[in-house]
Amino acid sequence: MYTQEAIILAGGLGTRLNNVVKDLPKVMAPVNGRPFLEYLLDYLSDFVIEHVVLSVGYMKEPIMDHFGSQYKDIKIDYAIEEDPLGTGGAIKNAFNFIEGNRAFVLNGDTMFRLDLIRHFDFHSIRKTDFSITLREVEDVSRYGSVELDEDRKIIAFREKGDKRGKGFINGGVYLIHRRFFEKYAFPEKFSIEKDCLEALVDTGQFYGLVCRQYFIDIGIPEDYEKAQDEFKTFGY
Repeated sequence: MYTQEAIILAGGLGTRLNNVVKDLPKVMAPVNGRPFLEYLLDYLSDFVIEHVVLSVGYMKEPIMDHFGSQYKDIKIDYAIEEDPLGTGGAIKNAFNFIEGNRAFVLNGDTMFRLDLIRHFDFHSIRKTDFSITLREVEDVSRYGSVELDEDRKIIAFREKGDKRGKGFINGGVYLIHRRFFEKYAFPEKFSIEKDCLEALVDTGQFYGLVCRQYFIDIGIPEDYEKAQDEFKTFGY
């Protein structure tokens, strides 16, 4: 059955946007007069996501005051980090509020307009507990890269600068089954990238779906400015 729940990591400090957006968490950065997070929730609504858990910490009040417990047809819960848990700890903590067994996971400062139904089908066919949507870019050096085998199994994660040119990057959208976190003794605070994906890649359980849809990370000031024009085409 198609997954209709999602976790959004919304606790980022937004340090790179300090000179552009002051006194707001990244997810509340205004794009054409609306918080970025509204666009992300509208996108999820297009794919019939009915329940979203916002993982919040730093400056959580503006987020909670604005969205409350409902946004359009989406029920909203909050997984609050009293102390930063890292990306992995935040996701694991947010699963306490997920009602089913699987959830999509997205970064709150990134818009990657992939087809979530296609991601779900890919995940189901591979019978995996953890799949990642990858984005093809012209130069991977800014992001670090991901390498795949012929079956789309992830075989390596490369650091920023290790490789240049065209390739695949981690698009920051995951589909995870809750039993994944039950299989490993992760600490309370850990990084999903370093302590999970990179540390466990040799176990052969991560699969990557390559997508080429619209992608932007507003945590970078230049891209935040680009979003002001580009988001006008979304129709929300």
